[in-house]
Amino acid sequence: MRRSPRARRSSGNARSKRLLAVVGTLAVFGGIVAVTQISSAGDRRTTTRAAAASCVAPSPGATSNIGSSTTQTWQNGRWVRNHWGDGQMSVAECQSVKAGGTATNANTNAAPAGSTIACPDVASKLPQVPAAAKAEVDRNLELLKTQIDEANKRLVAEGRNGGQFIQNAILGPLADKRRATLSRIATAIGRVAQRPQGLEQLATCQLAVGANPNAGNNNGGNNNGGQNGGNNNGGQNGNNGGNNNGNGLGVLAKDCGNSRLQPHDGFQNGNRCVSTAFGEVGAAANNPSLLITQFPNQVQRNQAFQLRVTTRNLVRDRFLAAGQGGYYLESSLLNGQGLVRGHFHTACRMLNSTRQPPNPQDVPAFFVATEDGRGGSQPDDVIIQVPGLPQAGTAQCSVWAGDGSHRIPMMERANQTPAIDVVRIQVN
Repeated sequence: MRRSPRARRSSGNARSKRLLAVVGTLAVFGGIVAVTQISSAGDRRTTTRAAAASCVAPSPGATSNIGSSTTQTWQNGRWVRNHWGDGQMSVAECQSVKAGGTATNANTNAAPAGSTIACPDVASKLPQVPAAAKAEVDRNLELLKTQIDEANKRLVAEGRNGGQFIQNAILGPLADKRRATLSRIATAIGRVAQRPQGLEQLATCQLAVGANPNAGNNNGGNNNGGQNGGNNNGGQNGNNGGNNNGNGLGVLAKDCGNSRLQPHDGFQNGNRCVSTAFGEVGAAANNPSLLITQFPNQVQRNQAFQLRVTTRNLVRDRFLAAGQGGYYLESSLLNGQGLVRGHFHTACRMLNSTRQPPNPQDVPAFFVATEDGRGGSQPDDVIIQVPGLPQAGTAQCSVWAGDGSHRIPMMERANQTPAIDVVRIQVN
């Protein structure tokens, strides 16, 4: 296969830019670690903390160029979902939270948390299936289950778009698929016996609130959240700081028991204490990694371009929208093969200087969180579509893995490089 001239390994200039970007990132990271180590010599609980930053408008990339907060592209036989802005809060929602209220979902018809799709049972409504038709009937019954699973995944990813969206984009198409499958079941039986009547009445499904049997395993509650960590008294966080079980290292705190800060509530606010347990960490060989394998060296202002991202050991099936209260809310979880469940983020920001680190609070020009239900121990690719950057200068485009609640996944050893990559692109 002929490789694109823009592929990373074919461009010495691109390699140099990436090397400089990564070295700079690691240097800043090292500086942060050093400063943290020095400042930890004092008791941080008596330190005066600055007030929380002011509410800022969501990134210009918080919605797609067609006005949707979630878009899908069909890649390699599956839908890839991009959550623009990572569920950022609007200024009004942010101000409401800072005033002691809660962030209101901009779409009041969004599916409530824990909702799932409930469909009429088909197998129990069938007459005795003749042996000659059983194999085909069983295949279609399994297909009905697959259709429900796919619809539930889309409900989790996009249910916040509102009741009309759920009906038109999820429940309606699901009913059409079920109607066709039920017709095939009736035809298979009708070839060798009397055709069953009325199966089409089982095609329509409904939204069931709080009926998801897996909800308790995936989302920690707000209080006493078990191993998945709620916002207060989160299960594994049982030691109220001090040196208990601190390996003789003089540990200052292991939970929020003695913190003077108010508990973090899953929304994007600083000066809070997060009590959600760290969760599960995999073996070193199973820890996630990723790489930006293709990117342009330069683009024109507002010119669309692509980033090719390759991930390994990251199952991209968990995304709790930060703007909906899913930030730092869920403990890190591994699948049955010991791989992290989560997603990855892509952001591009303009650098005012290449000699000084940028302001951390500035919103990027582009930001999406990507999950598609794929990913595993073998590398696979995802294409990120960037609609264009409006400002000329040097853009820093970064990609990093996140668990279900957006934290960079933990590694078994301290000397492993986390799942992050950075490139620089000149915008003319």
